[in-house]
Order: sequence, then structure tokens, then C-alpha cells
Amino acid sequence: MYNFFYLEGAYLILGAFALLITLFVTTRPFMSKGAVKKGLFWVSSVIAVMVAAHYTITSNRMTEVASAFDQDKIIICESRATRKVAQTVLIQKSNEWLLKDNNFISPNFSRPFFIARCIVK
Repeated sequence: MYNFFYLEGAYLILGAFALLITLFVTTRPFMSKGAVKKGLFWVSSVIAVMVAAHYTITSNRMTEVASAFDQDKIIICESRATRKVAQTVLIQKSNEWLLKDNNFISPNFSRPFFIARCIVK
């Protein structure tokens, strides 16, 4: 459950904001009588589907990256430290990398790399 809120927390906040906007718009005098129920139902349904799909895709990719790392395949991770050059880091188990708590850690790098921001090469 922690992983869900960690991965989807920002999207849940954006979804709540979209629901508040929907509630505000559908309660205006120019809207029809059933607009509040219909609006909240459809907007919350779309948000729920989108958040669930994003979580499923991300968690599947995390599983794929973890199994590829165990097989000593090359993993490409996004580096947010440098934005102009070398925006990616190549990670491989045989190059002193460890996978600990969904983070790739190496003694050669000062910061860890979260597994959800990585793909298999």
C-alpha cells in the first residue's frame, strides 16, 4: 500500500483537485439538476481508471527491471542530477550496483536511483 501512495500520490492530489473543480462547476445555477451526481461519477470513474492503469503499468515495469537486474542485464535510469549532459545512468549488477528497497545503490554514486524511473535496455 505504501508503494501505491508513493507512486500515485501526486496523481491522487491532482484527481482530488479535478473533483473539486467538477463540484464547483456542476453546482452553478446554469447546470441541470442531476449534473452534480453525473459529473462527479464520470470524473471520478475516469480518474480511478487512469490511476489504476498507471499504477499497474509502473509496478509491472518495476518487476521487469528487478528481474532483469537479477539476470545482470543493463538497466537505464534517469539521472535528475545533471540535466544538460548524461541524463541517463547505465546500471548493471556486475558493476557494483545493489538493489535495496526499490532503489539502485552504488558506492560510486552519491544518490540512489528509484526503480520506477528505470527501464531495461
